[in-house]
Amino acid sequence: MYGRGVDRRELALAVVVLAAGAGSRFSDEPGAKLLAELDGEPLLARVLGEVRVFGPAATVVVLGHGADDIERTLGWRDELRVRNHAPERGLASSLQAGIDTLRALSDHFDGAFIVLGDQPRLSATVMHSLAMAAATPRPADRPVVVPRYAESAACNPVLLLRPAWSWVDEIDGDTGLGPLIASRPDSVSEVPVEGAMPDIDTQADLGSLDRAEV
Repeated sequence: MYGRGVDRRELALAVVVLAAGAGSRFSDEPGAKLLAELDGEPLLARVLGEVRVFGPAATVVVLGHGADDIERTLGWRDELRVRNHAPERGLASSLQAGIDTLRALSDHFDGAFIVLGDQPRLSATVMHSLAMAAATPRPADRPVVVPRYAESAACNPVLLLRPAWSWVDEIDGDTGLGPLIASRPDSVSEVPVEGAMPDIDTQADLGSLDRAEV
């Protein structure tokens, strides 16, 4: 699945898509950002499309603000949708909801990608590169695998192998995993990849990305 030439083992990898934020910098309408279109397709739909190309063992989408509109608008497949009923508590609460859902689903997942619903340049190719790195014999004390983009300092998606899931229990607020990962560099493996991973926080961000893709 992950290529040839190096001794690798098959990993059961899930995906958690974080899509609960209000997107208040983008619109006064909760959740509208994830339904905004880039090249005729909602941002969250583009993200889910790349996740499907990767083909994870399971996909959990954590919804919150605007969840009803998002559920009605998007075409769903086998993604498991869960609700964060207190999304105002920040990104950490959505991460915890997603990982807790995976824990309840199966003991057999080796890890999970943490994917942001407002990053429409998510690439299945990058996910495969991280999976290949995780499947290659490597130090057991590096349970986190992140991309190192050629054109930006972003490090998403993050691949959390099972030993690192406990990290999610330690965080709170709206900062996500970034500060925790930065504080434990010896636990992280970086994989060089091409391109960039821009966030869509404002309508200007979306406009800039739309023009860049023309």
